[in-house]
Amino acid sequence: MGFRDSLATSIIVAGNRVMQENGVKKYIVRLSAQEREALEAFIRKGNHPASLVLKARILLKADVSDAGEGWSDGRIIKALDTSATTVYRTRQRLVEDGFDAALRRKPRERSSIPLIFDGEAEARLITLACTEPPAGHAKWTLRLLEEKVVELGIVVRASDNTIGRTLKKTHSNRT
Repeated sequence: MGFRDSLATSIIVAGNRVMQENGVKKYIVRLSAQEREALEAFIRKGNHPASLVLKARILLKADVSDAGEGWSDGRIIKALDTSATTVYRTRQRLVEDGFDAALRRKPRERSSIPLIFDGEAEARLITLACTEPPAGHAKWTLRLLEEKVVELGIVVRASDNTIGRTLKKTHSNRT
């Protein structure tokens, strides 16, 4: 039993893929014939973003099935001029999330920026925009709305740009 074998102590089977909990390679890529064909076709045909083509190539090179090449991460990194993190995360996404998810970016669960207008505040903004404008103004401007929503305490602060995006999203016409 060699060094590599002694580290690979615990194995979890996930479909046709294997995850080693305490091993040299935590995520082992085993592609079916259909998955290999799909990746090869993806690389050959069509106009795809370079990042997706790179992920497809990583998976083909890392495949340890009978039809695969089973390259080491170091060899893949050199051959495809990419980072170890990209190779690791591509393997991880395939094992944990499946074949389709491995080629796509992981969608954010939540936006990193909290929304200024929740449903109630948005409704109050729309109602305000539909009322008569202040005296001396022919119509509501985004800056006037910005000042008024803060003055009325609808939100703590908001920019005219945020007001415009919110009204555009709701297809409100301020005229």
